[in-house]
Amino acid sequence: MLVEDVETARAAVAGGATVVQLRRKGASTDELVEAARPFRELGATFVVNDDIDAALLVEADGVHLGRDDEGAERARKAGILLGLSASSVEEARDAERRGADYIGAGPVWVTPSKADADPPIGLGGLREICAAVDGPVVAIGGVDATNAADCIRAGAAGVAVIRAARDAAALRAAIDAAL
Repeated sequence: MLVEDVETARAAVAGGATVVQLRRKGASTDELVEAARPFRELGATFVVNDDIDAALLVEADGVHLGRDDEGAERARKAGILLGLSASSVEEARDAERRGADYIGAGPVWVTPSKADADPPIGLGGLREICAAVDGPVVAIGGVDATNAADCIRAGAAGVAVIRAARDAAALRAAIDAAL
């Protein structure tokens, strides 16, 4: 679950989310560190989005970096989880070569949560990425309880959501039904 606040994160974890990613576009490292402090107590794997400095300062379990974000080498050296974004097979293979523990693939569908998102890859693109890499792939972009199971059937190990974070129980049920 990608969230901006701890209340949404608590609701997501209560609904069955196993990973929570703090995502605050445009926030400074200091702002992220301050916001991240209560996330360590959620009982879920905690990842910071786009900011390796903040992830290391709050002792997060991991960091998720976009294709243009720096810090992959620092994450590997620190021994924290490294997630990297990909919207094509080539980018996914590159992410794997760079040491990604998981790949965030998408956007699968159009998403209002990211104005500068790449064109949707669809379930076909997701399926191709999942088949092309050895590590786990997490589907992102336009995912909700109505289509999360389709992502799992396409080969994704999990889904990441923003708008549907508060409805984690419905997402969990949809994913469980697909397994």
